[in-house]
Amino acid sequence: MSLLRFCEWLASTPWSIALHESRYLFIVVLTVHVLTLTVFVGTAVVIDLRFMGMTMSRVPASEVMARLLPWVTAGFVVMITSGALLFYAAPVLRYQNLFFRLKVLLAAIITTGRFIPYQLYWFPCNSQPPHPIVNMLSGCPADSR
Repeated sequence: MSLLRFCEWLASTPWSIALHESRYLFIVVLTVHVLTLTVFVGTAVVIDLRFMGMTMSRVPASEVMARLLPWVTAGFVVMITSGALLFYAAPVLRYQNLFFRLKVLLAAIITTGRFIPYQLYWFPCNSQPPHPIVNMLSGCPADSR
């Protein structure tokens, strides 16, 4: 089964039709998606600026992370969930949209790419978390501990 056929099947499900044709629910999901996008990006920018020493230099980075990481995580989870619902509402339209594909690709690159500057510039290879994906993204050898 091709991806287009899967999207066509998904578009014919009753829940997808109901979400797409709903007068208010689609707008609510879209609004939640945009608002959580701003929460996710805004808090991520504040964390990045703190790591670069451009803001809140008197506050320890661990305290900034402890306070903002739950917001980043919640914003990301709700944003992905609402984005999946938006895709579910009109899957064939989204599948055929070149800009949607570019958006998903760039979001994946940016989300995974945020690990690279943290690991390369601000954390030495021997003190990073032991996750192998982080080692790979940061360019640290696996046996650098």
